[in-house]
Amino acid sequence: MTETELPLYEVFIRSKTGLAHKHVGSIHAVDAAMAVDNARDVYTRRMEGVSIWVVESRAITASDPNDKEALFEPARDKVYRHPTFYDIPDEIENL
Repeated sequence: MTETELPLYEVFIRSKTGLAHKHVGSIHAVDAAMAVDNARDVYTRRMEGVSIWVVESRAITASDPNDKEALFEPARDKVYRHPTFYDIPDEIENL
């Protein structure tokens, strides 16, 4: 089986200082377990991460950039969702 015949996985790494996983690239693998192992070898060689997520690329559904107005324009009417209306206590570090 050639590399292009293997499933493609998207790789997300959570850094030591971060709270969210970030997309770092793609990798081909036979299965998800092998994708995690390969992602560790390729994307965390310098101990950058504390967690790895892999998702088979074909399982990801994305919006069309041309539909951005239909998707995001209704949010403009909901100004109460913006954090400028709330006082955040100084004790809160990560929000």
